[in-house]
Amino acid sequence: MAPPPFSERRKTVYVASLLALITVLLYWRTVGFEFIVVDDHQYVFQNSMVMKGLSWAGIKWAFTTMDAANWHPITWLSHALDCQLFGLQSGPHHLTNVLLHVLATLLLFAFLNRATQARWRGAFVAFLFALHPLHVESVAWVAERKDVLCALFWFLALWAYVRYSERHEPANYLLAL
Repeated sequence: MAPPPFSERRKTVYVASLLALITVLLYWRTVGFEFIVVDDHQYVFQNSMVMKGLSWAGIKWAFTTMDAANWHPITWLSHALDCQLFGLQSGPHHLTNVLLHVLATLLLFAFLNRATQARWRGAFVAFLFALHPLHVESVAWVAERKDVLCALFWFLALWAYVRYSERHEPANYLLAL
């Protein structure tokens, strides 16, 4: 008797797992990288507010500062969280970028799979996104977390919009917004 075929959901989970594994393997060596002096000092290892970790004062600062000529509170808060959890060990800060890129890749795949119902084409596009040379700097450079976070939230918004288009409920609209 032949084993039952894989369900469509299980196939999607396997494809997503493979995408995650490939992306982690590609960027894993960045975990051994040090901070670099180009911008990492402004964002992390010489930024007194970030090095203090998460606090009410740090949250207020993140939402009001224009340090490094940018307003990006989520970026500041993510760096502060890394400092709170890992101190100034550069490896975990790089690992955070890798994991955020993996999540962005998976969200892109989830969005494309749900929006187009074309699993393999969506997987191919997500694969190209994950491995594209344009993203190497964003993943490998701690100060470029803003770009990794931008991709993550963009794909999350797209996924939420598809959910809203399927069911026009106020909660789904607010999530997409």
